[in-house]
Amino acid sequence: MDIFLIIGIVVGFLTVIVGMIVKGANIAVLLNPAAAIIILIGTSAAVVNSFPRKEILNIPKILGVLFKERQEHDPVALVELIVNLAQQARKDGLLSLESKIEEFDNHFLKEGLSMVVDGIEPDYIRDMLETEIECMEDRHRAGAQIFSAAGSYAPTLGVLGAVVGLIGALGNLNDVEKLGHMIAAAFVATLFGIFVGYVLCHPFASRLKRKSYEEVKSLRIIMEGFLSIQAGENPRSIKMKLVAMLDPKERARYEANSAKQGQEGVN
Repeated sequence: MDIFLIIGIVVGFLTVIVGMIVKGANIAVLLNPAAAIIILIGTSAAVVNSFPRKEILNIPKILGVLFKERQEHDPVALVELIVNLAQQARKDGLLSLESKIEEFDNHFLKEGLSMVVDGIEPDYIRDMLETEIECMEDRHRAGAQIFSAAGSYAPTLGVLGAVVGLIGALGNLNDVEKLGHMIAAAFVATLFGIFVGYVLCHPFASRLKRKSYEEVKSLRIIMEGFLSIQAGENPRSIKMKLVAMLDPKERARYEANSAKQGQEGVN
């Protein structure tokens, strides 16, 4: 579970509630079924009208990716794995890596290493892996677009909800007390719409794009590493090339892991 995402959502809700309390607003006004129906169901309807059935049915899977903290594409672990494979290939030959293929659960790792061991042309391997990366990026982009669209629709539907509420309020001009309550309730839809759009949906889209970027970076590390192994490059050169693809914090973690392993080897 991505705990920071949960924290962000909770803090977003608390910010609105605490802000209303500080301003002296009645929190009970948030219990507005009409506003919730207009925003949640209206936004869902707008999304369904905007995207094909196949992409709509993928929303539960996209939510799973969004809330899950994925570890299978840790770039530091991938660099360590590829450097170890390069050392084995240099010592025992490229064919010795065939026994490693079935140990991987990751499809991209299995496919890439299989093609390398089979001696397929490097240009063909690069084209195949690049195509797979591009297709994955397209799928991820489609998922992020759903939340971006929902983030754009929700605030506008909030305005629609406010208009609907004001229409109802103007029908009760004789009761001043009830009129004030209904006007306040009318603007709850706008509040819901802005919250759903700019605290939930747009940030969700940004987070999905960032997760996609991290996964693409990991897949490119795998691709460059395997092609370097196939080319017979020195494991030290491969390590330097792949470490250069890491960000500073990941490089520091890689060096710390290497130093720790070196210490354990000495002991």
